Amino acid sequence: MIFGRSERGGKPPVEPVTLKILVAGGFGVGKTTLVGAVSEIKPLRTEEYLTEAGRPVDDIRGVEGKHTTTVAMDFGRISLREDLVLYLFGTPGQERFWFMWDELSEGALGAVVLADTRRLEDSFAAIDYFERRSIPFVVGINCFEGAVRYPEDAVRQALDLDDDVPLLLCDARDRESVKDVLIGVVRHAMAFTAEHRQTVTT
Repeated sequence: MIFGRSERGGKPPVEPVTLKILVAGGFGVGKTTLVGAVSEIKPLRTEEYLTEAGRPVDDIRGVEGKHTTTVAMDFGRISLREDLVLYLFGTPGQERFWFMWDELSEGALGAVVLADTRRLEDSFAAIDYFERRSIPFVVGINCFEGAVRYPEDAVRQALDLDDDVPLLLCDARDRESVKDVLIGVVRHAMAFTAEHRQTVTT
């Protein structure tokens, strides 16, 4: 006779709590790379090759070496504990795919806005999106090779960030660096939620 786990007195499977973090930012800023750096599974990617037809609408200045683009989302997973799983959703960077952001942001704990100091203006749309919807976010400056390093105050002023929005330097290729950014998102989201609750009750 074959006994199942429950019949042998084993613990039933734990239904994990899931958290969701978005990774947003401009075209070619490193979102797909960031998700892939920390995901415990092979990331789900929806990348397609850039074509001549897309040249009139896709601004590739500063990322001329980029040949593919995310057209739906990137998806990765991190199991923090047996009962706690973090899902990462990378958003498409081009304006023509922004209609998907509302769907992807549903139920998100917070977000990372990945930025490139050579093209900071590409971050404005994502920052504005999360501010308008009161979704807590941090800005991660992806330190590309050859990019000029600017003082934090100068970058914060250029992005017109509120003082309470964390600004973090990172390398989207490096697992430990990305983990630090994600920890920053969770901490900021917890503080943001606590402050919001206090404001509502007073």
